[in-house]
Amino acid sequence: MTLQALDKPVYTAKVAVLGLSFKPHSDDVRDSPALDVAVQLRGLGADVVATDPQGIENSRLRHPQLSYSTSIEETLRDADAVVLVTEWAEFKQIDPVWAASLVRSRIIIDGRNTLDAAAWRAAGWTYQGLGRP
Repeated sequence: MTLQALDKPVYTAKVAVLGLSFKPHSDDVRDSPALDVAVQLRGLGADVVATDPQGIENSRLRHPQLSYSTSIEETLRDADAVVLVTEWAEFKQIDPVWAASLVRSRIIIDGRNTLDAAAWRAAGWTYQGLGRP
């Protein structure tokens, strides 16, 4: 994943991370690529706020340096970029127009290629899906 669309250095950005668990419908974060993404972004200096319907407590035990929220709205508020890394139904159903009203910058990286790219782009987002143009 790349944050090249950011118009500022990663270490000055707030990044909203959607998903921490290894897969949807689980609180298992052991060897979770999603949690690794959040930790790597934090390691680059980003202000990371992450959410997950079930994985927050296990994530907090492993990585207390991250900020967590149980609210999608709070996670998105004033974000410079959004990274979706676990394909929970709650994240797939986010209305891109609603989300645009919360973020500072309309940049989304869909690490699971689960979102409707056309709908997000139509709402003014810079959409990047892995392996998609």
